[in-house]
Amino acid sequence: MIDEKKEEASTSKLEETDVQKRDSQQPDLASLKASLAEKEEEILSYIDRLKRLQAEFENYKKRLQRETESMEERISDREILDYLPLFDNMERAFTSYSGNNDASSFVEGIERIFAQFDKILDQKGITLIEALGERFDPARHEALLSVESDEKENMVLEEFERGYLRNGRLLRPSKVKVSRGKPKTEE
Repeated sequence: MIDEKKEEASTSKLEETDVQKRDSQQPDLASLKASLAEKEEEILSYIDRLKRLQAEFENYKKRLQRETESMEERISDREILDYLPLFDNMERAFTSYSGNNDASSFVEGIERIFAQFDKILDQKGITLIEALGERFDPARHEALLSVESDEKENMVLEEFERGYLRNGRLLRPSKVKVSRGKPKTEE
């Protein structure tokens, strides 16, 4: 009987301990749920912020594209404005020639226009590539023909189309005919 009472007391102590543990776990579980809800809210906030940043970046890229296109148009317009006086002078020359058929004044007008055009190119840093009689340079010349000649090998014999540099940078290569050297004779 004493053993039974001891056993009952022991069982009741175990039950009390289990109840205490459950009670102590209850607040932990509640705090964990609250912490989880807080973290989920924080995650949703980060997701929302990320979406907004992505949208802002897409808008930035579109705005930058529009600004770049606008800048390119303004630069192109500025370039065109430089050449409009040439067009006007050409038009005047042709109008004058059709009115009085004076070929010498027409040629003189065209020469002036050519000088004006040359001045514009010079102002823009554009220079002519000297090719005729020069050694072939693949960085500046484009060989269209290669022929045997009395000239040294790899010398430019003829220029089909002029090449141009802008501030030392190649704009268009000269299209040329190049010497392969003297013809080889069979003995």
